[in-house]
Amino acid sequence: MTLTTEDFDYDLPHELIAQTPIEKRDASRLLVMDHETGELEDEHFYNIIDHLNPGDAVVMNDSRVMPARIYGVKPETGGHVEVLLLHNTQGDEWETLMKPAKRIRVGQTVTFGDDGALTATVTKELEHGGRMIEFHYDGIFMEILEKLGETPLPPYIKEKLDDPERYQTVYAKQAGSAAAPTAGLHWTKELLKKVEDKGIKLVYLTLHVGLGTFRPVDEENIEDHKMHSEFYQLSEESAKTLNEVRANGGRIVATGTTSIRTLETIGTKFHGEIKADSGWTDIFIKPGYQWQVVDAFITNFHLPKSTLVMLVAAFTGRDNILNAYQHAIEERYRFFSFGDAMFIK
Repeated sequence: MTLTTEDFDYDLPHELIAQTPIEKRDASRLLVMDHETGELEDEHFYNIIDHLNPGDAVVMNDSRVMPARIYGVKPETGGHVEVLLLHNTQGDEWETLMKPAKRIRVGQTVTFGDDGALTATVTKELEHGGRMIEFHYDGIFMEILEKLGETPLPPYIKEKLDDPERYQTVYAKQAGSAAAPTAGLHWTKELLKKVEDKGIKLVYLTLHVGLGTFRPVDEENIEDHKMHSEFYQLSEESAKTLNEVRANGGRIVATGTTSIRTLETIGTKFHGEIKADSGWTDIFIKPGYQWQVVDAFITNFHLPKSTLVMLVAAFTGRDNILNAYQHAIEERYRFFSFGDAMFIK
């Protein structure tokens, strides 16, 4: 049976889209689901430890959200330009989204900051308002970006964020994402310590999150959808730990779809084996996918018709996940980036 984008739609009351993070990260609600039976339990995230066993590994994405939104001007007209950095392709060249895109042509120069210490030249036009640009500056790019940029929030969040660190995980380290790996926002350092004390391994990888992951699928037939590429990295140390956990019968529990996509990219590439690796992935996990590495995972509630709903449905079955989402709506769970979580085992 061919699945269409409409098969992954659901009706979400607007007021259930979380606009701000709750005060304590791990006090968010947690919907626990058995992926085979579809059975559901309502809990809180701090109870996640009760569902993890000694010998398991919890895998987390340590990518950090860049202050990726910067504002500039066109020197010749004074026209304002908004630039959202998606990812660094090579050297000082970046893939970006620009507004107003229609007025930004190849060869256009944009100046950022009062002193003009950072400028960029548009080198290529892409679809959906995308532009390749090359930056020119003196000094260290990330330091300049920290001064000029702001942390981008998803478009469905209308409230201003008082503390930008609440859109970072407590273990965020490697700058490079345009959006947060949001399932990890529920972890606190204290809860991670308790998990480790229980004999569960904490394992880190990196996947720099682009915006393509979150875009609704435009094609009617999901087979026609093309994923954007994102950079990932798994170290020798992390691969070694995961292989030891596997060999001893422990589960590999991924925190979020970005960790899942990294692990499954590597598992697919190496025929089920886990090896240290880095590169670009455009893996599209959808119903029918043969899982290679991940045994259970933590995830947030995702946008209707998104590739992320399809990814979760590949593990649980479409009917199970849509039933779980309906339960979450009836129980008034909070949805999307600052919302509540699921643990699917």
